[in-house]
Amino acid sequence: MPPRSEGASPSVQTRLLAIAAEHLRRLGPKGVTVVGVAGEAGMTHANVYRYFPSKVDLVEAVAGRWLKDLERRLGEIADGPDPADDKLERLILGVARAYRELLIRDPNLFDVAATATEASRAIMRKHRGRVRQLLDRIVDEGIATGLYDPRDRERAIGFVLDASHRFINPVSIRLDADLPQDLIDARLAAVLRAAQRVLSAGVL
Repeated sequence: MPPRSEGASPSVQTRLLAIAAEHLRRLGPKGVTVVGVAGEAGMTHANVYRYFPSKVDLVEAVAGRWLKDLERRLGEIADGPDPADDKLERLILGVARAYRELLIRDPNLFDVAATATEASRAIMRKHRGRVRQLLDRIVDEGIATGLYDPRDRERAIGFVLDASHRFINPVSIRLDADLPQDLIDARLAAVLRAAQRVLSAGVL
């Protein structure tokens, strides 16, 4: 269930999310409580529920802010003047690196995203949908400019997503957390080369 917006003050929501983000960093997802966030905000926990119907909604809203910022940066890549093959590589690298950096910098926030992915929560389904839309736009641009010539557009895009899944899915990234970054980079570079060949040479 999404956070309620009717009658909600953006400034109050912003403060609650800032407090929740700080609690999440210190205490982890299990340690965050609505009562604790409400107490630091100087309000009752019942008042917090006016903005966020549950603790899960509150914590996921913190992750949602990070996801929106990532999507904004990915959108800038898709909207840029670069050729489609460069955009595609930068898009996938952008997702992969952002998650990997989050895992290192803020593992508790990363854990929220990974858990929401495992549970197929709406926040991550929507995020994947937005990334897919950007990828579709880039591939269509590549087709229109002659850089890409897939035999079957959907199958080719599906291959790109399947091949890169290990590097852009939080659950898989968590499983590879102990692997050296240079090894991850080398494997992803090989996947990107294969994806470019599939799209440009009409392999699929």
